[in-house]
This record gives sequence, structure tokens and C-alpha cells, in this order.
Amino acid sequence: MSTPISAQSAQLAIDVRGLDALKLEARANTPAANKAVAQQFEALFLQIVLKTMRDASPREGLFDSEQSRMFESIHDQQLAQVLSSTGKGLGLAAMIEKQLAQLNTETEALPLSDLPLNPVAPSRPLNRLAPDLPLEPDAAATDLRSLEKALVGARAAAVGSATGSAAEPTETAEPIESTEPTAIAPGAPAGARSFIERVWPHALEASRATGIPAHFMVAQAALETGWGKAEPRLPDGSPSHNLFGIKAGRGWSGPVVEASTTEVVNGLAQRETARFRVYASHAEAFQDYARLLASSPRYADVLGTRDAVSFARGLQQAGYATDPLYATKLTRIIDGPTLRSGLQQG
Repeated sequence: MSTPISAQSAQLAIDVRGLDALKLEARANTPAANKAVAQQFEALFLQIVLKTMRDASPREGLFDSEQSRMFESIHDQQLAQVLSSTGKGLGLAAMIEKQLAQLNTETEALPLSDLPLNPVAPSRPLNRLAPDLPLEPDAAATDLRSLEKALVGARAAAVGSATGSAAEPTETAEPIESTEPTAIAPGAPAGARSFIERVWPHALEASRATGIPAHFMVAQAALETGWGKAEPRLPDGSPSHNLFGIKAGRGWSGPVVEASTTEVVNGLAQRETARFRVYASHAEAFQDYARLLASSPRYADVLGTRDAVSFARGLQQAGYATDPLYATKLTRIIDGPTLRSGLQQG
């Protein structure tokens, strides 16, 4: 019989049966399992901190020996286990638990990487391959990137999915036929509903120009900006109206804004500052986005696409984003409950 998740904190840190039980519980994909996994990773982090502190301390004295260091190590492991499962711990487990939950549900709040690093240059998403193409939101552009990567890999191994694999993402084999919405509905959360109301008329105009369903473009704008919360801003705080993260290349003669971004090079994320286009309105942003797709031969297969998977895959295969999970994220938003509840289906 497996040990319940609730008993995890009462186990010894060196008891490997606890990890086996945790693996079995994780297969159930429940909030309780997410919490237990998050606590285990916080405990591992605490163990590293304690070990670093021990290594930095002078080793001398009558009772200093290999045996005493072994018992210190066991003590630190148990201490980390207790601290991570008592009260709120360090707070790291709560952040990890939130990230795990977002792997299976549509993201409502901005990830840590979308929070501004400073008032002038907000944190921006992953770079595209071409200089005039937009940027993709980074799911972990903080100091916890490596830990989140490990979490995704561990989660994928336990659940049996490829969600966090370093290889190409596993996507739905069959196209998702998305019913065309005809109007705005009041069912979405307030933040998402406000965003949809602002951009929906412009998405309809762009849809007539490209043949791409309007709600596909609304979903992509939501992915790029975190439902409008991570839109680049000028130094005075005014909006850039750049909903698709389009960069200012050589062919752009309009105003620009500089923002911090994460660019993926050879599979590694690197921080840099990039220049983005500034528009006078969201209408101009949609017009420029439609013009960008319509004028580039690489997006020929995307124009006129009527199902979510083909649209998202087409963008990714054309080099729109370097994020290997971009198509998966976009498909989830297009067919997710937030966008569906905010639009009336035709």
C-alpha cells in the first residue's frame, strides 16, 4: 500500500520508499500530488543551501571527522524535509506548485518571467529566429529557470507525458476544430474579458484580411502579452500597443521601445535587450501583424487555416517562435475555457 501524500512530512528524508510513494501519487495528477512534489523540490533546495553553508565553515576540532560529517549530512536532510513541510516553508514550494498546475490548465496569471525587471524595460519573451519577427513569452526567465526545467522533466516522467521534454513537444494528433465565435460573451474572468473587448474588433478586421479566425489571433495576442498585462511600455509608462512582440528591424522607420528579452540560442536561454515596434493603437498592431503574415511566403500555409492545431503548428514550423512548446501553448489558449467563455460561439 502506498504512503498517503499527507504523511510525506512525517517520513525520514533518507527513506526512499517515500519517493516511490510520491511517484505513484503523482500519476493521479491531483493538487495534493502537486503540493507534495513542490515540497520535495523545496526540500532539495534547502539541502543544497545547508550543504553550501557547511562547506563554507571551517572544519576543525576534536570531533570533526568523516563520521561526524555523515551525521551532519543526514541531520541537514531531515531538517530540510521538516522545514519545507512546516507552515509555508520558504515560499518556494508555493511557486513550484503553481507552475505544476499550469502545465495542465490554461495560464490565467502571468508567469514570473513576465513581471517587469524595471519600470523602463519590462521582461519580455523568447526571441524569434528572424529579426523582424515577434517574440514568444518565456515561461521561466527567472533565476529559477533550471529548477523549473527539472520540475517539468520530473513531472513528464511521472505522468508519462512529454510536456517538459527538451525534444519536440508532443501535441494532439488530430486537429482541433474550433467553432467560430461571433460575439463577446460575459463569462470570462474580468481581466481576460477586458482584453478580449479591447482587441476583438481589430481581430475581426485582421481576420478579413488574412482568412485566419479572429479568435486565433486574440489567443496569440493573449499568449504574447499575458492577456495584455506584459505589453511593452515606453519609458514614460505609455503603452506600445505591441500585442505580438514584433521587433523593430531594418525595415521599420516608426518609433521603437527597448525591452529586456530572453533569446534561445542552441537550446539555451540568454538575456539581452531588444528593440520593439511601437504602434499608435491596437488596430495598427493587428494591421501590421496581418501584413507581416500575408507578405511572407513562409506563412502561406497559415493563412486561411481554420483549425487550432494546424494554425499553431504552422506558425511554429515557419519559425515564428523558438519556444518548442509554442504550438502547444497557443492551442491550449485557443481551445481553453477562458477564451471560450469570453466569446459566443457561432
